[in-house]
Amino acid sequence: MAASSGIVKLQGTWEYVDGERFDDYLKEIGIGFGLRQSAKLIKPKLIISQNGDQWTLKSESTLKSASYDFTPGIEFDENRLDGEIVKSTIEFQNDKWVHTMRDKNGKESTVTRWVDDQGQQQIEMKAGNVTARRWYKRVD
Repeated sequence: MAASSGIVKLQGTWEYVDGERFDDYLKEIGIGFGLRQSAKLIKPKLIISQNGDQWTLKSESTLKSASYDFTPGIEFDENRLDGEIVKSTIEFQNDKWVHTMRDKNGKESTVTRWVDDQGQQQIEMKAGNVTARRWYKRVD
């Protein structure tokens, strides 16, 4: 699956700027209180890269780092913040990266990424009736 120019803009290194309702989102997907409190303190750096059809997203911070590789449109197992394995699929829809996760109980959540007109990476996270946002600025 060829990436659009909007998707290609997501490649690079990104620094956390701000967010809203992140704790509500984590609670909705079943993350416990202790991990949610720790997650609120993390200001991760994101590194997105591509090698052929394979993409990699790395999230690095002083408390926890994680990485996953994927091919767009192909389901893969992802290790979530709390250690639960979820089924994930990432698709490129127009200029947005749409990441759908399904836990062992069938509950779905969606994380959508795109680069806005100001060059910031916008991330919208939806689960149940909760919508949270985070945004990042490019550092490279």
